[in-house]
Amino acid sequence: MKRSDRTYSTGDKVTRTTVTVLMWLLPLLLVVPNIALDITEISYSALDRAVNFLLPVGVWLLLCSLWKRPGRTALFLIPIMVLCAFQIVLLFLYGESIIAIDMFLNVATTNPSEAGELLGSLSTAIITVLALYLPPIGVAIWLTVSKTSLNRARRRPAIVAGGVLATAGLVCLMSDVAVSDYRPDRKLFPVNVVSNMFCAAGRTERTETYYANSRNFSFDATDTRYTAQPEIYVLIVGETSRAGNWQLFGYDRPTNPRLSRREGLVCCPKALSESNTTHKSVPLMLSHLSAVEFGDSIYRSRGIMDVFKDAGYATAWLSNQKRNHSLIDFFGREADETCFITDDGTRHYDDELCGLLDSFLMRNKSRKCFVVLHTYGSHFCYKERYPERFSRFTPDSPCDASADNRERLINAYDNSIRYIDTVLDSIIGIVERRNVPASVVYAADHGEDIYDDDRRRFLHASPTPTYRQLHVPMFVWMSDSYRKTYPEKSECVRTNSGKDISTSRSVFHTLLSLAGADTRFLDTRAALCETAYTPPERVYLNDYDEAVPLRESGLRDEDFRQLQAAGISYGSLSEHGESLADGGFHLDGGVGVEYRRHGLF
Repeated sequence: MKRSDRTYSTGDKVTRTTVTVLMWLLPLLLVVPNIALDITEISYSALDRAVNFLLPVGVWLLLCSLWKRPGRTALFLIPIMVLCAFQIVLLFLYGESIIAIDMFLNVATTNPSEAGELLGSLSTAIITVLALYLPPIGVAIWLTVSKTSLNRARRRPAIVAGGVLATAGLVCLMSDVAVSDYRPDRKLFPVNVVSNMFCAAGRTERTETYYANSRNFSFDATDTRYTAQPEIYVLIVGETSRAGNWQLFGYDRPTNPRLSRREGLVCCPKALSESNTTHKSVPLMLSHLSAVEFGDSIYRSRGIMDVFKDAGYATAWLSNQKRNHSLIDFFGREADETCFITDDGTRHYDDELCGLLDSFLMRNKSRKCFVVLHTYGSHFCYKERYPERFSRFTPDSPCDASADNRERLINAYDNSIRYIDTVLDSIIGIVERRNVPASVVYAADHGEDIYDDDRRRFLHASPTPTYRQLHVPMFVWMSDSYRKTYPEKSECVRTNSGKDISTSRSVFHTLLSLAGADTRFLDTRAALCETAYTPPERVYLNDYDEAVPLRESGLRDEDFRQLQAAGISYGSLSEHGESLADGGFHLDGGVGVEYRRHGLF
C-alpha cells in the first residue's frame, strides 16, 4: 500500500487525530445556524426546535462518517457551508429569521456599490463566518490531496451516533407533522433555504418574461377633465425612510426645517407600507393591485405610467437608483422619457433629480405632465447619501454596522433625512413656480431598523418586519391653483390624511383621482381625495407573497405597542368580519368583503 493512500488505524497520530476531529466537528459547525434559529425564532414549538437540530446534525454526521475520506466529503459540503455563512451574517443583521426568498432577490437586484458598503461594515460577522468555515475547508483540502482516509472501526461510533440522532429527528418530524401544520420547507434549515432559492429563481423567471405576460393588459384610461390646461402631478418614491425620524411626524430633531414651513403640505401620520422590501413595495405603489392580489398578478399587470399615457399626459421616470432588471425598471421604461442618472457608473446625490424635473417640465410646459422621481433617500450607508455640508448632527462617521455605533448611525441617518427635506422642498418649489394646478405625492417604500431595542435589528427586508420598517412618511402637497380649482379634492385629502393609510394601496389610486384620470381599475375607496375613502385592512405581504393580517406578520409586542402609541390601528378581520385586535376596527362590506373574496381569510 502506498503511504499516501494508507488508512490511519495506526501510524501518524497527528493526521489520524485531524481527520477524526474533522469528521466529528464539521457536523456541529453545519448546525450552528440551526442552534441560533432554535434560540431566536419564537414561533418555533419544542418539536420544531428538536427537528431543526436532531435531524440535520444526524444527517451531517452520517455523511461525514459513512465514507472513508471525510476530507472529500467536507469539500462536497462547501455549498452548505456557504449557506450557513450567509445565514449567520443575516442573524448578525436581524437577530432572527432564515434566508428568505426576498433576500435572494435582494442579492440579485442590489448593485455592487450597495453590497460593498454593507459588507464593509459587517466585519465582525464576516470574521466570524471565516473563522468557522475556512479552517475545515483548508483541512479538507489537505486531507483530500494527501488521500487520507479513516478505517471503519474509527468511523463506527460516528455512524452509530449519526443514525441515532437522525432517527430521533425523523420521529420528531413525524410527530410534528401529526400534531401541527409543520412544513420542513419553511422551518428546517437548510431545507427551507434551498426551497426559498428555487422560489426566488421562479420569481426571477416570471420577471424576465414580464413583457410577454403583460402585453395584453390595458388600463384603457381617459382624462375626465377634458381640458387642455396644463397640470402637473409628481410622485416621489422615497427610499428607506421611517416616519419616526421626521420632524413632520413628531421627531424632536429639526430634520424637516423646510417642509415644516411649506404651505399646502398635508401629512399622513398613520401610513404603513405593506412590504419592507423595495422590489415589492414600489411595484405595489405603482400598480392598481393590493397586497392580496400581488402574487402572480403583478407579473401580468402594467404600472401607473400607462394610465397617464393613456390619459394624454407627458410622462417621465427620473431615477437615482441603478437599473436592476426588476419590475420597477419595467414600469419606469413605459414613460415617454426615462433617465437613470447612475448609468454613468458614478455616485449621485438626489438633488440632481431636481434639474432633470425642471428641464422636463420646461420642455412640456403646454402639456399635462406626470413624473415619477425615484430617490436614493436614506439607504445605507447613510453617510454617503448627503453632501458634507449637511452634517448637522455629529459625529456621523464611521458608520460601521454595530450596536455600539448606534449614535453615529442615527446622526448620519438624521442628516440624510434633513438633506432629503431640502430635495423634496426644492421639487415642490419647481412645480409651484409653474402656477398651474399641481400636486406632489411623497411616500417611502419602507423604513429601517437601526439597533433600536434589545432585538438589535439593523436595516430592512428581514422576513419578519418591525414597526420601524413599516411606519413610513407620506405627504400630499397641492398647489394654491389646485386647491382653488379642485377644492373638494383638497378638502378630502385633509379630511382623510389623519386616518389609517396604506401607501401600498393608496398611492396609485390617489394620484389617479387627483389628476382626474379614470380607468376601470380605479378604486375610490383607496383614494385619499375621495369621500368614499375607506381605511385599509392592515395586512403584510410576507416572504411567500401571502397577504397576512398584521397580527400574523411576525411583529412583536414591542412593535404593537409602538403602533398603538402612534394611534395606528392594526386589527385584522376574522372570517366573520370581527375585529381581533385591541384598537382594531370593523369594516362592513367594502374592503373586508374584497379580501375575503380573494381568499385571505
